[in-house]
Amino acid sequence: MTVLSFLSLFLQSIQVSQDALRLIGPMAVGFILVAAFRIGRKVVTDKLTIGLFLFSAVSTFFIREPWIYPLVLLASGFFTVLISKEDALWHPITIRPPWRYLVLFAIFALGGIILTLTWDQRIIHLFESFYRYGYLVIGGGQVVIPMMYSELVEMNQYMTSQEFLTGFGLVQGIPGPMFSFSAYAGGMAARDGGIISQIFGAAVSGIAIFLPGILLIYFVYPIWETLKALKGIQISLKGITAAAGGLIAIAAVILMQKSGFTLENIIVVVITVALLLLRKIPAPLIVLAAILAGVVI
Repeated sequence: MTVLSFLSLFLQSIQVSQDALRLIGPMAVGFILVAAFRIGRKVVTDKLTIGLFLFSAVSTFFIREPWIYPLVLLASGFFTVLISKEDALWHPITIRPPWRYLVLFAIFALGGIILTLTWDQRIIHLFESFYRYGYLVIGGGQVVIPMMYSELVEMNQYMTSQEFLTGFGLVQGIPGPMFSFSAYAGGMAARDGGIISQIFGAAVSGIAIFLPGILLIYFVYPIWETLKALKGIQISLKGITAAAGGLIAIAAVILMQKSGFTLENIIVVVITVALLLLRKIPAPLIVLAAILAGVVI
């Protein structure tokens, strides 16, 4: 069980209802908007990156299928290279990558997909899903939030929209938010199988989302100095990061849509953004304030 799970149980034990936690969702939207603003300020610098930012946002808003997210990122990188007017984008290089890490990465990725197609087991499905989220995280964990919501809430109905929003909001005040939220979501998804299944679901999901990053770091880091010298790689990253910014921005829109565009929710979002950008209030204090406001109001 994670810190978030204990917090959730504690709130239930003192009879804090889901209605009292209703402000956590819009508060989380404020956090995502700030993240989108910060990454957008760095990567959206011209007409091309503005276009890719909007393209990724609009595409993933209307198409909620799992395949659209990697497709948008890859297409943005490819398109950026395709229209580039730079010379000598590619040239021969000599690299000696540690292939064993890439092989392990592929084994886990393909093995997870094959097992989910042949074995209807909840824990296996969770591993495949969260492992996939892990290798699609580019620019921040918020990038995969729309995909997680689409799969965990809308497609598989592992949890309700309120449970997803509350969990994601609560982790903003906990160190390692994506690990904590992944463990929380995995535990919620596996709760039908009992406490042991819930613990396994939380552990598998928390580990799976970080496993591809660890494997890719060991594979990419030794050759990155050589690869980043290629203009083609540098230019493709420009498009990929711009698209990632769009995914983060649309995550805020999707979650706000699920919370509801009420006056109360809009006020919470505005206050959260203001506190993060202007006052730089620590995240745990903002989360605590949202909980207390939900109880009192």
